[in-house]
Amino acid sequence: MSNGMKIDKSSNISKSVVEMDGAQGVGIRWLISKADGAEHFAMRMFELEPGGHTPLHAHSHEHEVFIVEGRGVFVCEGAEYEFEPEYVIFVPGGEEHCFRNVGDSVLRFLCIIPASAV
Repeated sequence: MSNGMKIDKSSNISKSVVEMDGAQGVGIRWLISKADGAEHFAMRMFELEPGGHTPLHAHSHEHEVFIVEGRGVFVCEGAEYEFEPEYVIFVPGGEEHCFRNVGDSVLRFLCIIPASAV
C-alpha cells in the first residue's frame, strides 16, 4: 500500500500468546502499531478463551476498549462489571484492572493505547 496505509483482515495478522504472570488463555494481535507507521496510537485485538483472563494490573496510560464478541467481566479497582458485544469501556491510567471471559466462546475485544506506551 502507498502512503503507509494498511488494509488487512484481522485474522490474517499473527496472534501471539500473552505470557504475563496472571494471564490465562489470552492471545493478542497487534492490528496497527508503530511497525505500520502509526505514530500516536496502537490498536490491539485480545482473544480470551473460555475461562481465560488478563492479569490484574495497572499502568500509567489510559486505554479504550470495544467488545467485538463474547461475554465477560471487567474488574476495575475491585468492582466487577458484566459486558457483552458492542460495549465500550474506558480504562483510566493508574487503575488496577483485568478482563475475564465468562462465556462459552472466545471473547474478542479491541484495545487502543497510546503508541508511546508500547
